[in-house]
Amino acid sequence: MKKPISLFSGTDTKKFATVALMLLSSISAGYVGGYFGSKSMNGSNQSVQVARQEIDNESNLITQIAKDVGPSVVSINVVSQGNQQTFFGTRTIQQESAGTGVIIDKSGIVITNRHVVPKQSKSVSITLSDGTELKDVEVIGRTNDNDSLDIAFLKIKDTKGKDLKVAKIGDSSKVQVGDKVIAIGNALGQFQNTVTSGIISGYGRDIQAGDESGSGSETLQNLFQTDTAINQGNSGGPLVNTKGEIIGINTAVATGSAENIGFAIPIGDIQGLITSVLREGKLLRPYIGVRYVSLTDDYAYQYNLNVKRGAYIAPNPDGDLPIVAGSPAEKAGLKEKDIITKVDGIEIDDKHSLTSLINRKAVGDKVTLTIVRDGKTMEVHLQLEASPAS
Repeated sequence: MKKPISLFSGTDTKKFATVALMLLSSISAGYVGGYFGSKSMNGSNQSVQVARQEIDNESNLITQIAKDVGPSVVSINVVSQGNQQTFFGTRTIQQESAGTGVIIDKSGIVITNRHVVPKQSKSVSITLSDGTELKDVEVIGRTNDNDSLDIAFLKIKDTKGKDLKVAKIGDSSKVQVGDKVIAIGNALGQFQNTVTSGIISGYGRDIQAGDESGSGSETLQNLFQTDTAINQGNSGGPLVNTKGEIIGINTAVATGSAENIGFAIPIGDIQGLITSVLREGKLLRPYIGVRYVSLTDDYAYQYNLNVKRGAYIAPNPDGDLPIVAGSPAEKAGLKEKDIITKVDGIEIDDKHSLTSLINRKAVGDKVTLTIVRDGKTMEVHLQLEASPAS
């Protein structure tokens, strides 16, 4: 029997085996590469989808917050008198300005900044979020121009039958750096709410603030710093957390080279004023009557103190007494060089100044101060009174 003739020689068979093996390897590699490439592509797509979902969720959250809080935010229009220098001398002119406010009570109480309603205001009107203009508006009270709280209260006397929506007040003491926040306000005086978002960049900020003309300057203390865009006309508007709660009142924005640096008064620092307005119908500023230095490491070293945080009732080189005569502090027996370290058990530190802790209380409240005197810790009890400048 004839043997079958091989189509390949021995050498060719080896080549064929090698080629077949390489072809098989190539197919396998292509399959494996395609498999993992597919997996990688799927993973990338999933990452993109997750990122898009997060963006959509955040966008939806901001939209919902704007819908929930927006009806509580009002536009404030002010007509005031001002002086204008001309070639013929000084003449009186009328000026129009606009700002933002927040409804905090069904009776028509609105909170805003005092610089939105200056002393020389002749008339104030309010526009609700639905466009309704309310002209019968009274300025209940405003803090003094040298007060660290830039706050004023208005009362809508005729609501035209409108059912006012009250804003939810949050707890500003729980705010942390990095928290997401939303600012709502009447930007550029256009009488329609605008919404911007950002984060809390810092707290406990003290700044020197002035108006656009540069004619005035005031010290504002214990503010939130945020990168949320706060535009002209947003003053007096709310800074809101992701629960739709008011945690601050927008009050100032950095100018010059700094961009998107805004400042807001923590709502907790205004709580005492809110209580007085709702309870008494007028603005009463609680005070204890001491002039103090907020201690830092540097100040503690300068005054040779072992305590590095607190309110130091420092001797005044100008001769003014650091404790106001007839004040709650004097009645309680506080002395020069005492260091107040706590108010009702809450420590005075970088986040809580003495002023801010007292601002949370109302006139008539009794508080316990923890003090250090001559190296010894003790407690002092006093009752808050209305500041003579209220």
